[in-house]
Amino acid sequence: MVMQWKKLLSARRLGAAGSVTVQPGRSPFQQDFDRIVFSSSFRKLHDKAQVFPLSDEDNVRTRLTHSMETASIGRSLGAIAGVGICEKLGESRIRPNHIGEIVAAASLAHDIGNPPFGHSGEESIRYWFTHSPVAAELRKHMNSDEIADIDRYEGNAQGFRVLTKLEMPENHGGMQLTCATLGAVAKYPVTSSCKNRPQGVAGKKFNFFHSEKALFEEVAHTCGLLPNGSGDGWCRHPLAYLVEAADDVTYRIVDFEDGHLLNIIEYWELEMLMLKIIGDNGETRERLKLIVDERRRVEMLRAMTLGAVVKQITRTFLEYEDKMLAGELDRPLIELIPSARVLSEIYDISAEKIYTYRRAVEIGVAGYELTNGLLDILVSATEEYVDALKRGEKPEPRSWRLLSLLPASCCQKDNSLWMQSAYCRLQCILDYFTGMTDTHAVSTFKKMKGISLPGMPF
Repeated sequence: MVMQWKKLLSARRLGAAGSVTVQPGRSPFQQDFDRIVFSSSFRKLHDKAQVFPLSDEDNVRTRLTHSMETASIGRSLGAIAGVGICEKLGESRIRPNHIGEIVAAASLAHDIGNPPFGHSGEESIRYWFTHSPVAAELRKHMNSDEIADIDRYEGNAQGFRVLTKLEMPENHGGMQLTCATLGAVAKYPVTSSCKNRPQGVAGKKFNFFHSEKALFEEVAHTCGLLPNGSGDGWCRHPLAYLVEAADDVTYRIVDFEDGHLLNIIEYWELEMLMLKIIGDNGETRERLKLIVDERRRVEMLRAMTLGAVVKQITRTFLEYEDKMLAGELDRPLIELIPSARVLSEIYDISAEKIYTYRRAVEIGVAGYELTNGLLDILVSATEEYVDALKRGEKPEPRSWRLLSLLPASCCQKDNSLWMQSAYCRLQCILDYFTGMTDTHAVSTFKKMKGISLPGMPF
């Protein structure tokens, strides 16, 4: 049994009734891309760190620029691979550029659920949930599946929640993106509590909370994703491998470029490694000698390196297409291309020098304290407020004043699910927190701790 491209490329919109209307010159997948671009969650990525939080250097990438660059690479990967897919399909309604648009839209959205301070933000939420006395009390009122969602908290799952519930919340299915795009977004299509987690790359993390499991089931059914045998997840959509590759390539090459920009990586090291990928035949070196400015040389090397890797990935994708359709490929494409060893070397150097950059680590550590402090304040206020209402008492002034500062979604006393479910209330607080930019998170923490007061010069 294998997955079928005609179902995998479904233009049906999650939650939308009726058939899909295809506008000439603007496919449903291009519309997905546009919906994501114009969403407030996407805009906020401009002030969320890629590697260097709150950087003073205006050329360093943020999550916004990283996502746009990943989408650009994803479009190229999808369109080139799409030529081979369409030749086999013989389907005139699906063109290579449509497949490029699916991968581009999914790549654009791949980090949309990231909390402030990137991966350290995810780690700090997990740390808070397992170490805070406030969280310990909350856990008593949550079931094992709900606890697993927060114990293993994932920006990927929050991203699926943003796309399908938090943006355009009046709609069933949220932004109502096509099932093809939502399937391609899900690099880890399993639950947090999956007991028989699949071996390999698809089981490393998870891509949807239990609160959105039914929505993902709808995506999986529409796209014809194969069950992965665990009873609690599915095999990857083949285009998810291209989304993953676009992300992997972009952050390896571009983070390395940013490392040079901040004088962490020396030029000779960057040139040596990138020339290995490009294939140094002497001509490239001669072109580099004609460029006086070092930054321009780095930009040329980066562009040529990305071009070379895109070609390798698309060839490898088509080579392993049958295994992906059968749900049998358990490795990322970046490990299967000719430049895999060099890219691994670049990653190892980045892990040693860039990802341990002192200022980034200091801000990441401070992010733990910020996360713990904010979540303790907000969650304790919420629980005090709900407990008082359940007892028929008036909530403490601290609780209702704090909650009055938050979005209406964080205090839904007329919603029976919110009133009865500690999991629902915690998710609403995490929706608010993860939606913050880095700067807004710092500002809010200072105000709630009384370190900085509105209108005061300190």
